[in-house]
Amino acid sequence: MSAGLLAYASYLPRHRLSREELGAALGTAAGRGNRVAASFDEDSTTMAVEAARSVLATVAGPLPSPDVYFATTSPAYLDKTNAAAIHVALGLDGTGFAADLAGSARSGLAAWRAAAASGGLAVLADVRTGLPGSADERGGGDGAAAFLFGEGDPIARVVGAASRTAEVLDRWRPPGRDHADAWEERFGADSYLPLIRQVAAEVLAAAGLDAADHVVLTSPNTAVSKRAASLVKGTLSTGGTPIGHSGAADAGLALAAVLDTAGADQTILLLSAADGCDALLLRTTGELARRRQPAPLAGQLAGGTRVPYATYLSWRGLLAREAPRRPEPDRPAAPPSARGEQWKFAFTGTRCTKCGFTHLPPARVCRRCAAVDQMAPARLADSPGTIATYTVDRLAFSPSPPLLDAVVDFDGGGRYALEIADADADELAVGTRVGLVFRRLYTSGGVHNYFWKARPVQPGQHPRGGSNEQ
Repeated sequence: MSAGLLAYASYLPRHRLSREELGAALGTAAGRGNRVAASFDEDSTTMAVEAARSVLATVAGPLPSPDVYFATTSPAYLDKTNAAAIHVALGLDGTGFAADLAGSARSGLAAWRAAAASGGLAVLADVRTGLPGSADERGGGDGAAAFLFGEGDPIARVVGAASRTAEVLDRWRPPGRDHADAWEERFGADSYLPLIRQVAAEVLAAAGLDAADHVVLTSPNTAVSKRAASLVKGTLSTGGTPIGHSGAADAGLALAAVLDTAGADQTILLLSAADGCDALLLRTTGELARRRQPAPLAGQLAGGTRVPYATYLSWRGLLAREAPRRPEPDRPAAPPSARGEQWKFAFTGTRCTKCGFTHLPPARVCRRCAAVDQMAPARLADSPGTIATYTVDRLAFSPSPPLLDAVVDFDGGGRYALEIADADADELAVGTRVGLVFRRLYTSGGVHNYFWKARPVQPGQHPRGGSNEQ
């Protein structure tokens, strides 16, 4: 692991499911607080794009084209590389390598190790689905984290690593199912606790340390995560999963939370107990304070919009609701998607080099000056805009009606009609400021129709979701 950590970012969906409402609906004790819940149009791919966009936005100078390693336990596709869509959506050229690492929570550390070794981008994202009343439903969390490695002045360096592998059947999910089964928690804990102590002691001894400044322990086994504060202690802080178990994103989100507050020249011991135990020991640098992610994870967690439990169940396909009585959309076809790859996935239009007019979607003939083939690519995915007009459509097909449409005028030129994400009709008005988010419009015939939606910008927030405050 030679490359340094240059930047990091986390992404949490805006919706929150009340555990008290969940418990009241099922007549069980579900705990307090809120569960972070991905929207109906979000999946691991879309959340990965949002976390990675935030990371690349911190890069000064020309945008790199790093290798992309995507880790998830909830891939949108099997037998197809999900990281390829992430790579294109980020506006990267086609020279980089992109690959998925899927199947278990340990995949997140695998992506980290691969990116650190090659100087690439590790993106970890998951949507955690559990049956109603299950521990995964009430104790899980949806989110993503991204980490960029490379040459230059890092915010942290990996100074030690150690691993133990064990075959522990405490959690499993056969192909084709969207929820996991788990053995009794004490069985897994008995297997993991000795490994955690061994790996922690090994990596600290190799670094010549008695203890780390900060210790973070994550595990899909709740009996382990509940004991995080007593297993291996940090001299300054000891923590665990910040939003509930988030699958392959779990360790990444926990690390992002520590990087949000850690000081310069401090050590962070990250422990992840899943099918064994992995340890990473990092030492921060003076660059960290200047290059933290724009929106701290704690701030992202504190915000949010309530989603009713019945609506959440319908989003996860656990409660069927009647769709609008309109024809469902056709399956997106591969040839036109390939021809419009930069438009569909990267929201790249064209700008006339003769008069400066911006065309969305891209065009060969300028609508203002009629110049032919005098166009330059214009990526507007990261450009904010303003709602010029909008409508609430209760008849159009939508997985979560009603459908909100708005005509958006982009700063610097360009106008296009887009769906609105993460907002109710009463939150919209002519003049509302919006940014773009990568989402799934619908799924038909097993094909996900990915495109961009507009999302109202919250007060004090950057259009990409980060805070404007530095």
